[in-house]
Amino acid sequence: MSAAPAAAVSEAARVWADAAPAAGGDRSEDSARFGRFWREGQALLAPLPPKPRRGAGEAATASFILAAARAARERYLRRHARALYDELTAGRTRFLRLDELVQETARLVPGLAPARAELAAESALSQGEKDGHEIDHGLLVSAFLADPETGMHLCHAMLLPRAESPEHAREFAVAGKLDLGAALVERRGRAVHVTMANPRFLNAEDDTTLDALEIAADVATLDPASDIVILRGGEVQHPKWRGRRVFSAGINLTHLYRGKIPFLWFLKRDMGVVNKFCRGVALADTSPDELAGGTIEKPWVAAVDGFAIGGGCQILLAVDHVVAARDAYMTLPARKEGIIPGAANLRLARFTGERLARQAILMERRLDCDSPEGRLICDSVVAPQDMDAEIDRMVASFTQSGVVSAAGNRRALRVALEPFDLFRCYMAVYAREQAYCHFSPALIANLERNWNAAQRKE
Repeated sequence: MSAAPAAAVSEAARVWADAAPAAGGDRSEDSARFGRFWREGQALLAPLPPKPRRGAGEAATASFILAAARAARERYLRRHARALYDELTAGRTRFLRLDELVQETARLVPGLAPARAELAAESALSQGEKDGHEIDHGLLVSAFLADPETGMHLCHAMLLPRAESPEHAREFAVAGKLDLGAALVERRGRAVHVTMANPRFLNAEDDTTLDALEIAADVATLDPASDIVILRGGEVQHPKWRGRRVFSAGINLTHLYRGKIPFLWFLKRDMGVVNKFCRGVALADTSPDELAGGTIEKPWVAAVDGFAIGGGCQILLAVDHVVAARDAYMTLPARKEGIIPGAANLRLARFTGERLARQAILMERRLDCDSPEGRLICDSVVAPQDMDAEIDRMVASFTQSGVVSAAGNRRALRVALEPFDLFRCYMAVYAREQAYCHFSPALIANLERNWNAAQRKE
């Protein structure tokens, strides 16, 4: 039998795409010409039914319009990304975090990034019902990161303390405790303990936890009365694990399937809090790269109870020391989820070698903490009931021997293993590829097949 003919794209959409502009030399003129093209494409897209109700021809037309508009955005960015970033940041004299950066871009060059109305409309939909306008965020951020100068400036912006952090730091300095809801911070002697707290979802990460954990990282790092930070998961409510600690179940797959995790969440997480575990908190007036040494740093220790799945395992690759319970395990099930596992593709092979890293990332190989492979990541493995004592022992050993060289040794290791420019290049690729993964039909199919996502309660 011959294959069924492909659904026809509307003639109007083809005529519009044939008139797509080429990028010239003048950004102002290009912004006007490309802007007209994007508005005309949106006008063709607007009358179509919502994605779940489209017929074959309507679905083909919508996909064609979205792809042609994205191709035009990439042409525009290849020519103008640096000049655009410099205008947005006043010649790189002001720092914009990712949320503000994409909003300012949408205002300055309408059509290059999704407008607020488009984002608001899609935010109410489940992941499979979205047209994926946030893919354009990925293309935009990738273009900014691909340029060494603008990319470093953007990475710098994401390592600065959050605007809320100084006030929380003052509160913590007095009380020695801070409850941020999804993250708890407590000073014990010369150590700060940060506890991840999303008990209903096995300490999974989602849009309700990210800000709290990054503020906690800022407060813990900037605290002058401590020398080291312990990161641990709190007790959870799941019947199988009730009353026990677990480290993290990774990304909240229920929220992902329901469309409650915006694309920028991935970039804010890995350029923000996870990179702060790895690189410290930046100063505004000094480059955070290893040569300038413009970061405030402390050693981070992760304490793994139960499991470190997905994003939890990714965090272990960014910290300085890992203590694990003997019955704990690690996995990176990104293939089953249909996404890229953060910066694990950049970091895991340094710990395990490339072949084992491919098995973990591409084939979901489980790594038991108490195994030869698990001990490539875990520094000490003890009986579950001995975790508190082992953490105390390790903190005492570290603080008694002095901490003056901690930041210097961290920077020296990074410049040899993961210099900042390598991280920047990785994130440029990650921003683009994760955007397409996040809105791929395969992601929805994987979640329904492997996670029974359609039946999960929010």
